[in-house]
Amino acid sequence: MLDLSNITVVAFDLDGTLIDSRLDFPAIRRELGFPEDVGLLEHIATLEDDAEVRQAHQVIHRHEMAGALAATWMPGARELLDTLHDVGLYTAILTRNTRQAVELAKRNLQIPIDLTLTREDCAPKPSPDGLKKIADHFSASAPQLIYVGDFLFDLQTARAAGALSCLYRYGDNHRFTRDADLVVDHLDELAALFIKNGFHKTGHC
Repeated sequence: MLDLSNITVVAFDLDGTLIDSRLDFPAIRRELGFPEDVGLLEHIATLEDDAEVRQAHQVIHRHEMAGALAATWMPGARELLDTLHDVGLYTAILTRNTRQAVELAKRNLQIPIDLTLTREDCAPKPSPDGLKKIADHFSASAPQLIYVGDFLFDLQTARAAGALSCLYRYGDNHRFTRDADLVVDHLDELAALFIKNGFHKTGHC
């Protein structure tokens, strides 16, 4: 079992990890005429026409806002956040979404989180910039932070930052298992692991 006793901060990806916003990335790529094998933000960075860049951001933002409005909790996510707070751990969100979309989802679902960083606050994943800022905010070292996500970018971000990574495995993302320090198939498994590692509802012992 992975030793989590040193962890003080648990950071999360948002879409597909804490919430299901039903974002259809293939549909976004089709609407924009973007290639399938390149991240949306990464492809935008290659565009030279300012009007095309603005249009692309507008399309993505429209989809993100619609997703935030329709978002529901992933199974066990709300209970996991409550448990982490009960045992005295800090929580954070690091996402490639816009802050406006994230704040809408947070309001609608009343997401209890201590810190949120979006693509407007730091270099987007897989850059380690966001996780480093989260660790600094809580006066934690990188090994005291674990990042939970459902995609390869999340695992790469944690590795680059020197933090632990946790893959929330479901659907076809099992192919990323070898890149993760920890793998869970349901978020309640993560809550149970922290309890097994000596965290109790009176706080971190």
